[in-house]
Formats: sequence, C-alpha cells, structure tokens
Amino acid sequence: MAVQQNKVTRSRRNMRRAHDALVAANPNECSNCGELKRPHHVCPSCGWYADREVVASTPEVELEDDAA
Repeated sequence: MAVQQNKVTRSRRNMRRAHDALVAANPNECSNCGELKRPHHVCPSCGWYADREVVASTPEVELEDDAA
C-alpha cells in the first residue's frame, strides 16, 4: 500500500489540479435549419449533417384525444 513520504502542500495540490476544469460547450449553427448543434454531429432538430440529410424526419402527427 502506498504511503506518502511528505505532506503535499495546498499550493502543489492545486497546481496539479489546474487543468481539471470543465470547458464550456462550443455549439455551431446548423447550415440547414439554423438551430444550434454540437460540432461534427448530426443536427437533432432536422437530421442533416454536412449539407446532406442523414436521418429522415417525419412530420409530427396530431392525435385526437379519444384515439390515444
């Protein structure tokens, strides 16, 4: 079992953790619909990627209250 030889100071501990911070998201605008999407991912709202449709989207169907 590992046991430390000397106490690690707060300064050295915090310097080691200096690069562990989370980075903010970097959304891009979809070239087809204009919604924000993650870079290099298919647009979740329209299904397009790199100026072509990858995921076919169907129009939403309105259901009647008694049919559901």
